[in-house]
Amino acid sequence: MKASSPKKSKIIGEIEKKAALLGLSRLGEAGRSLRFMELCGTHSQAVARYGIKGLLPKNVKLLSGPGCPVCVTDQEDVDILVGLALSGVPIAAYGDAINVPGNKLSLDQARQQGAQVFTVYDVMQALALKKKYPKLVFWGLGFETTTPMTAWAIKNGLTVFSSHKIFPPAMAALLKNKEIKIDGFIDPGHVSAIIGTEVYKKFKVPQVIAGFGAEDVLNAIDKLLDQLIRKEYLVENEYGRVVRRQGNRKAQKIIVEVFEIGDAKWRGLGMIKKSGLKIKKKYRSQDASWVYRQAIKKIRQTIKHRPTGCRCGLVLQGVIESTECPLFAKVCTPENPKGACMVSVEGSCNVEYRYGKNKR
Repeated sequence: MKASSPKKSKIIGEIEKKAALLGLSRLGEAGRSLRFMELCGTHSQAVARYGIKGLLPKNVKLLSGPGCPVCVTDQEDVDILVGLALSGVPIAAYGDAINVPGNKLSLDQARQQGAQVFTVYDVMQALALKKKYPKLVFWGLGFETTTPMTAWAIKNGLTVFSSHKIFPPAMAALLKNKEIKIDGFIDPGHVSAIIGTEVYKKFKVPQVIAGFGAEDVLNAIDKLLDQLIRKEYLVENEYGRVVRRQGNRKAQKIIVEVFEIGDAKWRGLGMIKKSGLKIKKKYRSQDASWVYRQAIKKIRQTIKHRPTGCRCGLVLQGVIESTECPLFAKVCTPENPKGACMVSVEGSCNVEYRYGKNKR
């Protein structure tokens, strides 16, 4: 991080004082650090880029949670898409997604074997490809931020395999996890712009919605400490220039019109009830999981889960750091990822590799 501005230095000073106060009054006997978790891949990058973890007191630990949509996508979804691609179904997906390893192959490796796999940057490109490849399937992937555009594309005739998820149920799952004790969340800024702030109030833990600059993140940590000192559980919106209490109603409307809520598997977190978005029956003709249901059934029967040593699931939960995975920076790199956390630029392992002590 570059030399701190006076404002940054002041915030860091406040954090140190408050962390010391909490260490004496609340955590001294237990000897446990305060554990805050950021929940957005862009926050993960900001924390690493600005060296924020190195600025914090020893008793304040900042964890990276499951904020990378590519990283939390269940491996079975990858295997299904690879199976469809190898059977002759053209597949379109975002750049990071095609490199996520399946049990045997990634979509990119399937492409190298002759499958028709296309990298797209938005649904408009996928719709354009559909004109040339009528049976094209787009891999819809992401949280509430990207879901509205997928919904719009479905309404305009695009066939989609949905791996879309909604974020709040994952937060509930994290809070129930007995392996970790989370003292506060830095809530995801992009997701919050869509869903608003009210949905977070059911979680009895300090929360701050923050922007993505160094001062934004440090200010969020300072606000979380304030809440702990006051013994409050609030949802403070420090990203008001983008996030509104009610969120984006237009985006919410099209999501509800096209998708319905169902259970979904998350890498590292397992099955989480009511956390997935399934395409409604009204749009069944654009639902790849329905259109290719017989082929998918056969693909599932052939899937054999092979242990790789990757500990991405534990990283996503905040149980371990990326550097604690035995594969990290040895056999697992961005050029040769063994797990999803190393594939995406928002993945915890990818971020640590590029910005951490082990950066190459």
